[in-house]
Amino acid sequence: MIKKIKLFFLMLIFIGVFVAGIFFSRFNPFEQASKESNLEAPTYSTVDSAKRSVESIYSLNQAFIEVAAEVNKTVVTVFTEKTFKAPSFFDGDLFFGIPNESNGREYHQQGLGSGVIVSENGYILTNNHVVEGADTIQVRLMNEKTLAAKVIGTDPKTDIAVLKVDAEKLPAIKIGDSDGLQVGEIVMAIGSPMSQYLAHTVTHGIVSAKGRSNVGLAEYEDFIQTDAAINPGNSGGALINLNGELVGINTAIISRSGGFQGIGFAVPVNLAKNIMESLIKYGSVTRGWLGVYIQDVNEEMAKAMKLPLTEGSLVSQTVKNGPADEAGVEQGDFIVEFNGKKISSTKQLRNEVAATAPDTSVEIKLLRDGKEKVLKVKLGKLETGAINQETKEQLEKIFGLKVAPFDEELANKYGLDNSLNGVVITDVDTNSSAYRVGLSEGDLIVAINSRRIGGIEDFNNLIQEFKKGDTVYLRIVRRNRSFYVAFTL
Repeated sequence: MIKKIKLFFLMLIFIGVFVAGIFFSRFNPFEQASKESNLEAPTYSTVDSAKRSVESIYSLNQAFIEVAAEVNKTVVTVFTEKTFKAPSFFDGDLFFGIPNESNGREYHQQGLGSGVIVSENGYILTNNHVVEGADTIQVRLMNEKTLAAKVIGTDPKTDIAVLKVDAEKLPAIKIGDSDGLQVGEIVMAIGSPMSQYLAHTVTHGIVSAKGRSNVGLAEYEDFIQTDAAINPGNSGGALINLNGELVGINTAIISRSGGFQGIGFAVPVNLAKNIMESLIKYGSVTRGWLGVYIQDVNEEMAKAMKLPLTEGSLVSQTVKNGPADEAGVEQGDFIVEFNGKKISSTKQLRNEVAATAPDTSVEIKLLRDGKEKVLKVKLGKLETGAINQETKEQLEKIFGLKVAPFDEELANKYGLDNSLNGVVITDVDTNSSAYRVGLSEGDLIVAINSRRIGGIEDFNNLIQEFKKGDTVYLRIVRRNRSFYVAFTL
């Protein structure tokens, strides 16, 4: 019986091997898979794909090379020198240790920056802080030629300055359109970082953001932010796009170390161009004036006022008989467009108005009681007074104060009634009597020794009457509170 069972299993194994042999002789699964793979193979090889990718990289690389070669010729290194005297204790009253400033030792302070040639006949754009206070200015071209430069005009409020050299047929950069820049777009920065021996350094990155404000670098801020490496000395240099067009003037960095950390700022060329044209034509900058006090709106305010959005600028008050008032703008109006441009914030509206020439007729789109309204406004001229240098020195030396003319921005910033007149304290020396009696940044000085300050001229004249040892009392407005302080200078 057992022999029969073994024989049966042996026959099954033999039959299985025989059938498998026939099957594999007629059908090879590996061969079939290979055939199917061949049928589905792409029409191009991996090698061709890689080759095309490399060619694209080479094309981009070549674009960088050609743009850098073309634009580098238009960028200059700016050298400045300022002469000053340091007080000498040895030439003064030795017993009392009183320095004699008139016989002090003379020092020369040197500075370094960058600039961009914008016209063949020698106009150069740079930053105000590069040339501010300089006694002599020279620029060095890429061919190592050095030329004397003079200041045509400066605008500290945007940190732009225009220089002029006596030369013709200079290589001039093409000016682009900074409004057309997009976040993520590749840009290149060219300048002289850290040292004159690193002149015409080229770095690249992308546009990280646009419309940066509240950075604290200038009064009118609308910066392009970039991660293209910018370092001290790059100020005033060119920020360009891949067409080799100037799109910004490199201005500053944010850094904890003092060196590049991936956050740099440039003044948009459209703003810089307007400033430049005004400085060349008039020697100063004239700005438009709308005659409104404005503020941003948060979500809670928008909900309470039944506004459909927060992007815009709320009119908190109009200046009586000002351009906006005469055009029919009212308190509580929410401005959403200025001359065809959408307004996202108060800072943007302020920049747009300032960048528009006085006497220009513009259209303002606003929301009032839930309805859209369009008004035509003829802009006025923004009048800005100035604290003269003599007054500044007197204030710092005797009062221990720094002040600024009272305007719309400072009224909004410090919560002050815009109908008042006076000057705003912007800094207080911590070693001064003014600090000890409690004066602080944001205080508005409206009267000195019972004499009201009607304007900047009044203030400039009043300050000159005081000397060390005098007693002074000031009427101060802080927020909504008025009070007096008295102290000895």
